[in-house]
Amino acid sequence: MTTMTQAPVREFKMPDVGEGLTEAEILKWYVQPGDTVTDGQVVCEVETAKAAVELPIPYDGVVRALHFPEGTTVDVGTSIIAVDVSGGAAPEAEAPAAAPAAEAVPAAAVPAEQPAEAEPTAAGSGRQPVLVGYGVATSATRRRPRKTTPDGFAQQAVAGVRTELNGHAPAAPVPAAGPVAGAQRPLAKPPVRKLAKDLGVDLATVTPTGPDGIVTREDVHAAVAAPEAGPTAPEPGAPAPEVPSAAPVSTPAPAPASYDTARETRIPVKGVRKATAAAMVGSAFTAPHVTEFVTVDVTRTMKLVEELKQDKEFAGLRVNPLLLIAKALLVAIRRNPGVNASWDETAQEIVVKHYVNLGIAAATPRGLIVPNIKDAHAKTLPQLAESLGELVSTARDGKTSPSAMQAGTVTITNVGVFGVDTGTPILNPGESAILAVGAIKLQPWVHKGKVKPRQVTTLALSFDHRLVDGELGSKVLADVAAILEQPKRLISWA
Repeated sequence: MTTMTQAPVREFKMPDVGEGLTEAEILKWYVQPGDTVTDGQVVCEVETAKAAVELPIPYDGVVRALHFPEGTTVDVGTSIIAVDVSGGAAPEAEAPAAAPAAEAVPAAAVPAEQPAEAEPTAAGSGRQPVLVGYGVATSATRRRPRKTTPDGFAQQAVAGVRTELNGHAPAAPVPAAGPVAGAQRPLAKPPVRKLAKDLGVDLATVTPTGPDGIVTREDVHAAVAAPEAGPTAPEPGAPAPEVPSAAPVSTPAPAPASYDTARETRIPVKGVRKATAAAMVGSAFTAPHVTEFVTVDVTRTMKLVEELKQDKEFAGLRVNPLLLIAKALLVAIRRNPGVNASWDETAQEIVVKHYVNLGIAAATPRGLIVPNIKDAHAKTLPQLAESLGELVSTARDGKTSPSAMQAGTVTITNVGVFGVDTGTPILNPGESAILAVGAIKLQPWVHKGKVKPRQVTTLALSFDHRLVDGELGSKVLADVAAILEQPKRLISWA
């Protein structure tokens, strides 16, 4: 095979830009065929399940072809752009297909007998890093071939009555669908396995149509639709119909869903929003959530915010109630370190973190993201204000990096900015607690024995009851409330 360094046309593959992600959507191309590109030039912007990322090209040359249009979701390792690096005009007859077949075509188009990815182009080199600050997986991206049972009927067996059994009727009625004893684990990508789990589909019952026997999303949806489109179930007590041996049992294709195009809009679920949905479902049905509430007078905190805005130490920094709420939570965690932990399901251990990476939930046009401030526990109040300002502005610009959204330990979600009193937030996966902050409103409040107008808010703390019991969760929430009611505790408790 010709090595990549010798080929006049080099294929740039979709890199792993975010710690094991399997796919990314091409948002925008910045170059077109015929354009000259240089090493390090950004050629496109892609959206992963975590963030939008710009991709630089790692060599000089002339763009020969863009393999996918904008809006296409492409698997990691699939070639997305061909660049002529020969330094001369591109030959008319030569197409991107002159590169190795597995690089020039999408993985879905590779025949079953071919691997979905090409072998590494240089001995021991594998895929090369293409983004500053991002690594690549060291393992080979070549898919393993699908094994079959000695009699060659593994796929027919798991397909149940939907597949003809070599023209012979079974000796006994065949079950509708079920796993076959001794059959291997079905091949499917993690997103497809997650989809099957959410829809309640056993992958062993799905007939794969992807290359090398890979189960695709369409296969899972077809498995869900098949019973609805199939024959009507017999009445109770009626004998089961026999499967004819002369012809295979076919399932009619489900009719496409109909909707009012004039009054309804369909929005594809992908990228950050898709990842958020999957993460929230996983969190809600994995960690037993408990939420506690407290309503607190934060009048003194609001006065302190106004004083800090005039302090020269905070000149040019963003000072708002969220800053003091974040500091209050950090102090509460210092007093109750057991809340800053995670649950290791594999090892059956509670992992207590001796650092706080404070997540701040941020609503963006692409969906909800939760970047975090690394080592927030070690920052002074001005440093925390600076970090909060950078986090918010970066999120609004859509430039939050995948690394900024990893390794969070606890999270704050400020629903009060929308005028909401409070809520019952869902834990960010891998974390044990999340604090929701409601709107701060002027309300009648008993203060020093008299009813007076005071600034009041409601806090809600959701926590994972596997590792945070009611006493610990209550202490954390009570400490946050106490600090916001009497901000001088930031000094006495720090």
